[in-house]
Amino acid sequence: MVSRRTARDLRNENRFEVLHALFELGPSTRQELARHTGLSSATVATLVTEFLSEGVLHIATVERNTGGRPQERLTIDPDRGRIVGVDVAETYVDATVYDLALGALGHGEVALDEHENGQAYVVDGIIRAIESAVEASGTEHERIIGVGVSMPGHVHPDAGVSVFAPNWDWHDVHIEEMLEKSLQISVYVDNPLKAVILSEMWFGVGRVVDSMAVVNLGTGVGAGIAIDGSLIRGATNNAGEWGHTLLQLDGRQCRCGRRGCVEAYLGVHGLETTLAEIDPEHPALRQPRQRDFVEAVADGLTAGDPALMDLARRTSHYLAAALGDLVNLLNVPTVTLTGWTSNALAEWLVPAVRDELPDHVMPGSLPDLTVEASQVPGNAVALGMAAFTLEQFLIRLGLASPARTRPQADPDRGLDQSRHGHV
Repeated sequence: MVSRRTARDLRNENRFEVLHALFELGPSTRQELARHTGLSSATVATLVTEFLSEGVLHIATVERNTGGRPQERLTIDPDRGRIVGVDVAETYVDATVYDLALGALGHGEVALDEHENGQAYVVDGIIRAIESAVEASGTEHERIIGVGVSMPGHVHPDAGVSVFAPNWDWHDVHIEEMLEKSLQISVYVDNPLKAVILSEMWFGVGRVVDSMAVVNLGTGVGAGIAIDGSLIRGATNNAGEWGHTLLQLDGRQCRCGRRGCVEAYLGVHGLETTLAEIDPEHPALRQPRQRDFVEAVADGLTAGDPALMDLARRTSHYLAAALGDLVNLLNVPTVTLTGWTSNALAEWLVPAVRDELPDHVMPGSLPDLTVEASQVPGNAVALGMAAFTLEQFLIRLGLASPARTRPQADPDRGLDQSRHGHV
């Protein structure tokens, strides 16, 4: 049974909404925050006072207008603490240290052997990447208020468990506990698809649209989904496994055990298989690491390599068909591509996909549909995990309950009154 939402629940969520408004607006007055969020002036004033008392906000400037009361411009205090966002994939660990305003301060990366799946090996890679980022940022350990770690596979964030990581054969691994024991810092673990959609909602196209899908292309593929301003998790946090939907009946073997999955054609191994069908002796296939292979493909496309041009054409065809199914199912107006494969190949994939999508999308979902490379700065997974970790920090301070991605009614204006916008 779902418990009835109380005025206290709504006030807690409104705290996080005010904070997010400052990410969008920059230094703002209380009046500007009230207008942007739709909250009452009294509610905003109360919440700002709470944030100021905990040092989360500070007064940036005081504007003295002729004949009126001085107005304080408030901003997030970036020096209140440091957050580490970590993107763990099958082939690398990428860590970034952020200030409280989610400005990047330092970066560290460790390569992982895609054929090594031991828990101790992966944990060691995560710790080394974090240490590298912390050193690069000049951050003292005691200033770190939390670490957010994205793990591939099915993750239960409340339990810190990687339930199913198919490439590693992990089951019920309590990665959060393992990391907290080593780091002696609070750790929050989630899935990369949830991280990329949150970062897109906060820092990408989510600033202008409420419904979108963020397609992540790398070793695996998946889609982060937001509908009407709400991040979609599903019943067990497993929503977005678009990579394991069917592209071709009885098609290529997928590492999940099925045949014909989207990932078997659009993951890096899928690209390698397609190129082997085109030219089994192509030198790009001799690259020892997946990321080296993708870089070789990008270089070859720039040079006009005919086999790689054919690879891009076929891959765009697969991607357009798979995105057509996604759009037809969800009726989202915006699709963005993210991930290291997308970053390398978007120049060739995106235009071809746009041209072909009308052949795969139902007419009712086609008007104003946009497909583009994500403009979220830096590593979108690490940034999204940092945002989740900021939320956890506010909860520990008693300043927020777990934030929704769509605003709730202002309790000062009645529990049944809704507002437009999103967090």
